[in-house]
Amino acid sequence: MTDIRIRKAARPRTLRGPGGTSLRVEPRALLAGLLLIAATLVLAVVLIGTGDFEIAPGDVIQTLLGNGAPADDFIVNDLRLPRVLVAILVGAALGMSGAVFQSVSRNPLGSPDMLGFGYGSAVGALVVITVFKGGANEVALGAVVGGVLAGALVYLLAYKKGIHGYRLVLVGIGASAVLVAVIQYLIAKAELIEATRAMVWLTGSLAGRDWEQVWPLLVSCALLFPLVLSQGRALRVIEMGDDAAYALGVPVERTRMLLMLAAVLLTTAAAAAAGPISFVALAAPQLARRLTRSPGPNLLAGALMGTVLLLASDLASQRAFGADQLPVGVVTGLVGGVYLLWLLVTERKAGRI
Repeated sequence: MTDIRIRKAARPRTLRGPGGTSLRVEPRALLAGLLLIAATLVLAVVLIGTGDFEIAPGDVIQTLLGNGAPADDFIVNDLRLPRVLVAILVGAALGMSGAVFQSVSRNPLGSPDMLGFGYGSAVGALVVITVFKGGANEVALGAVVGGVLAGALVYLLAYKKGIHGYRLVLVGIGASAVLVAVIQYLIAKAELIEATRAMVWLTGSLAGRDWEQVWPLLVSCALLFPLVLSQGRALRVIEMGDDAAYALGVPVERTRMLLMLAAVLLTTAAAAAAGPISFVALAAPQLARRLTRSPGPNLLAGALMGTVLLLASDLASQRAFGADQLPVGVVTGLVGGVYLLWLLVTERKAGRI
C-alpha cells in the first residue's frame, strides 16, 4: 500500500493557468532541479572564497550583497566572480547542448565531444593562433566559426532523407578523427611560442577569466536557452521516432536543424570563453536523467548538472592537487574518461553497442 501511495505522489501533475495554458510538473524532477540550484550556489560561494587569499563564505555573501570590506570587494567582484560566472555559463551551455545532441541522435554518446564540434572550434582557434597570430578576441571568433563550420559539415555528411542517430554519431566520430589530425598538424608546424599558446588553449581553463568573457557568453546563453527550451516538447516527441513525430504534427527536420544549430552555437560560445572543456556535455545529460528519472531530453536539468560538474571540477583543480593547480579541462578529462568507459561498458552489456 505504501508503494502505491509513493508511486501516485510521484506522478507528473498538470497545473492549469489562464487562457487554457498548462504546465506539466514532475515532483522528482522539480526537487532534483532545486537541489542542483542549491549545489550551484554553494559551490559558487566556496569557489569565490578559494585562492591565495582565503575568504570565509559569510564574508563572500556579505561582499556580494555590497557590505564587504574594500579589499574583499576587489578580490570578489573584480577577480573571482567573473571566473565563477564563466564556469556557471559554460557548464550550463555544455550541459544543454549535450542534452540536445543526445536527444536528437537518441544515443548517449551523441555529444559535442564525440561529434567533432569541439574539435572544430579547436581548429578554428588554432588557425587564428598559429597562422594569423591573433589576439584573444580573434581566437574566440575563430573558435565560433570553426565550430559552426564543423557542425554544418557533420550535418550535411550525415543527412540522407533525414538524420539518423547512429549515422550522426559515426560521421561525427570520423570528423573528429580528421579534425584531431588537423590540430596536430597545426601544432607541429607552428613556431614554439604559438605552439605553446595553442596547447594552453586546448587544455581548457578558467584561469584569468574576466568580465570580457562573461558578457558575450551571457548574451549567447540569454538568446539561445529560451530558444532551445521552447522546443522541448517537440524534442520530446522526436525522441519517439520521426514517424510518430510527423503524425503528431511536428516539423521534424526543421526542428532538428534549429535545435542542432542552437546547440552548436552554445558549444562554440563555451569554447570561445574557456577553451574546449571536455566530457561535461557527454556526462551532464545522462547524470541529470538518472537524477530526475524523467523521460525526455531534460534540457534544464542537463544545464544545471553541467554547471555543478564544472564548478566541482574547478574547485577540485584548485584544492585537490596541493600547490599545483591544474586547468579545469584536465580534471574534466580525467573524470569524463572514467565516465565514458563506464558508459561504454553499460551500453555493451545492454546490447546497444
